[in-house]
Amino acid sequence: MPPSTAPVTADRLELMQTFIRIVEAGSLSSAAAQMGTTQPTVSRRLQALERSLGLRLLQRSTHAMKLTEDGARCYERAKELLANWEMFEAGLRGASDEPEGTLRVVVPHAFGQQLLVEPLTDYLNRHARVSVEWLLHDRAVDFIADGIDCAIHVGEVQDPSVVAIRVAEVPRIVAAAPQVLAGLPVPSHPDELARLPWLSLRTFYRNEISLTHVATGEVQPIVFHPRLSTDSLYAIRSAAVKGLGVCVASAWVLHEDLVSGRLVHLVPGWRAAPLPMYLLYPYARFHPARLRRFVELMRETIPAALAVAL
Repeated sequence: MPPSTAPVTADRLELMQTFIRIVEAGSLSSAAAQMGTTQPTVSRRLQALERSLGLRLLQRSTHAMKLTEDGARCYERAKELLANWEMFEAGLRGASDEPEGTLRVVVPHAFGQQLLVEPLTDYLNRHARVSVEWLLHDRAVDFIADGIDCAIHVGEVQDPSVVAIRVAEVPRIVAAAPQVLAGLPVPSHPDELARLPWLSLRTFYRNEISLTHVATGEVQPIVFHPRLSTDSLYAIRSAAVKGLGVCVASAWVLHEDLVSGRLVHLVPGWRAAPLPMYLLYPYARFHPARLRRFVELMRETIPAALAVAL
């Protein structure tokens, strides 16, 4: 596939825009639907870009599509090139700092459904020319394959290839429904928890957890066999309210149930280690204004949202 010697023109930029849309949409047909054109047109543009570069960018079969190594590299460089082009055009128009376009953000389910909707609303109210795809899931993010601009992540970050900005810590406490105590006094020391049924939030703990005394720093491990194990913060809260057992969960998500008496705060002088919350996004020489403004606002508003919810 010999590369073309044609100069870079607006047509070439259109080909790269189409390629980016194919990758982010996940298929040629989805990309065509999003762009308001036909699948054959999208396919021809892809082929034209591959011919001009002399590279195979996508491996396609009847049921799947996957970036080649060259394709992954091209995707990153094409996004960067087009972002720089947009910045160049915006600078000429005097609007380089005006956020616009679509921002794709991945957020953990519970946080994205409840705690962070207020900061998101604030962001959208400030920037009328931006739209947001607010995607809720708790698995690791593949920024390239999923076309994600930013992720809000709870827990330690293992990926060294992304920018990770620590914005807050999420306090965790121990709670259970009153009926779990069966009329006994509220436990004040972790040793008293071993006799109770347990629930586990398997994303962060399964059959053991350590609690730390707030005043002295003493650490006490607890080992248990959970009656229920789940990866959902909302599910473990609901199970706790139903009286299935003791849970350790984010203090903000348990707050209303504690106030109403549906749950009781156990060993109140002890806490599980707080979970760090990060903003994650890929490294790049240029980030569009919509991402920069989102990061700035989330750094400011997430700690406040957590504080209000406690």
